Amino acid sequence: MELLSAALFGLLLASILPLIFFFAFKDGINSSSPPNPIHSKSINSPSAAALQIPPHSDDDHPDVIVVGAGVAGAALAFTLAKDGRKVHVIERDLTEPDRIVGELLQPGGYLKLIELGLEDSLNGIDAQQVFGYALYKNGSHTRLAYPLEKFDSNVSGRSFHNGRFIQRLREKAAALSNVRMEQGTVTSIVEEDGIVKGVQYKTKNGKELTAYAPLTIVCDGGFSNLRRKLCKPQIDIPSCFVGLVLENCKLPLENHGHVVLADPSPILLYPISSTEVRCLVDIPGQKVPSVANGEMAHYLKTAVAPQLPPEVYPAFIAAIDKGNIKSTTNRSMPAAPQSTPGALLLGDAFNMRHPLTGGGMTVALSDIVVLRDLLRPLSNLNDADVLCNYLESFYTLRKPVASTINTLAGALYKVFCASPDPARKEMREACFDYLSLGGVFSSGPVALLSGLNPRPLSLFCHFFAVAIYGVGRLLIPFPSPKRIWIGVRLITGAAGIIFPIIKDEGVRQMFFPATVPAYYRTPPML
Repeated sequence: MELLSAALFGLLLASILPLIFFFAFKDGINSSSPPNPIHSKSINSPSAAALQIPPHSDDDHPDVIVVGAGVAGAALAFTLAKDGRKVHVIERDLTEPDRIVGELLQPGGYLKLIELGLEDSLNGIDAQQVFGYALYKNGSHTRLAYPLEKFDSNVSGRSFHNGRFIQRLREKAAALSNVRMEQGTVTSIVEEDGIVKGVQYKTKNGKELTAYAPLTIVCDGGFSNLRRKLCKPQIDIPSCFVGLVLENCKLPLENHGHVVLADPSPILLYPISSTEVRCLVDIPGQKVPSVANGEMAHYLKTAVAPQLPPEVYPAFIAAIDKGNIKSTTNRSMPAAPQSTPGALLLGDAFNMRHPLTGGGMTVALSDIVVLRDLLRPLSNLNDADVLCNYLESFYTLRKPVASTINTLAGALYKVFCASPDPARKEMREACFDYLSLGGVFSSGPVALLSGLNPRPLSLFCHFFAVAIYGVGRLLIPFPSPKRIWIGVRLITGAAGIIFPIIKDEGVRQMFFPATVPAYYRTPPML
């Protein structure tokens, strides 16, 4: 029976292997050459008061209300205002955020930033160029470079302090005369006959007001209190990040992110300024050791520190002793919009993925480009039927970038986590060795991860090419029954990782977008 299973398995591999490799290595990367942004060395974040401008008069109603002024909200406000829209931004807290995620912008996201005219938001915040990754496992390491050969020399990833970047984006938006940026807390959405007309909010001084606009776009982040009105949230919390800042630390590979395939889950390191390195320790589950009673410091020193590259060990211990340890939950939520004329979700309020691959800002900026291009033909947003007609394709047009990055983030996290299961161990080993092969074996997956090649089919094929590569390692030189069985479980395990993620993203949306019905009601064609 085992011999029969092995024979059938061999026939299966022989039939699908050519197809997988054809699509996996047929990677088309955008080769447009963007302009060079101008760099500045000063770091000077604007205050919350400086971001707020005098309100419009009562009869000067906005075209768009943007709820939230994080990366997505501030960039969106600037983009729509540049196209001539009057935008009212309502943000709960306009002071500089202090977060431990949202600090790495992939090259694909940087290209979108240039497309939006916002690349100079990275000036003056000591942002660092990132040219790829160093991947570590059990003392071995490999370099994974971004495939940037066809781009201008200035194109790369960027890493920075999240709060500094957000303040720059807010400053850019608030400087436009048709943007009103206000500090306030949105409490509810205003609806009339099933169409969103605006929002109710409480000002900084506690005054309750109502703002009206033909289009309301909610970008209030991963902890949004408005998303339940606009989508069907299915939030998963696979792990937590524990973050430290390593001062005066020199990474083994300069201007690269570093991923350590540690036990039980990955550790990330990347520069966020010329003198600081962010370290993120992933801890599976929703609970982390207590910082207050010293459990966290003990865990980091005894379980995490020995697994780090020796070059960063002293700075890591020093950061623990300094005591500025922060943690955050890592949330994952597929995009599941509800038909809501007059309103739209964007950013982490709408769609989240594990931050392992640093793809969140790339997805958000790509969504803004899609939305801007959809709205451009409309000179007037007040006709709800016409507005719906233009917006109905947003959720489909965003899918190539969003679903590729989302699926890869979820799949890589599961593969990179340690497991006692022999098949999962083999998959982890196979992934590391596959990427270490270089050439298309590394440039293909890295192009997907970086947002330079947003092709779901290419992702699917690369993922199973890794699995088949792992099976080949098991069957050579001698395919014993035990190795054959582990190989079968490796393939089925790989399918068990990626297919649920694809199902959540939507099979039709990812691979057959033309067959997807509109989420909005469909008015007569213009």
